[in-house]
Amino acid sequence: MEITEVRVRLRNEERLKGFVNVTFDDAFVVRGMKVISGNNGYFVAMPSRRLPDGSHQDVAHPVTTEMRRQIEERVLQAYEAELEAHAKV
Repeated sequence: MEITEVRVRLRNEERLKGFVNVTFDDAFVVRGMKVISGNNGYFVAMPSRRLPDGSHQDVAHPVTTEMRRQIEERVLQAYEAELEAHAKV
């Protein structure tokens, strides 16, 4: 499975730094990923929904560690590129 497009919408909140949509094989899109500023740097949070008890459950997520790494790497590259593009404006 190939990541064919990553779109980032920047946010300038304390922890939330962007919303991300990722397209796979030009055929399937996952919307609502987030770039989060955590205690150990940036990470990618999968789309989730709030459960009645207040906890969250991922709606979509990678099954393997390798796929999670690929997604996070591509999303964070796209996030950095979007930051650079906005800094030049």
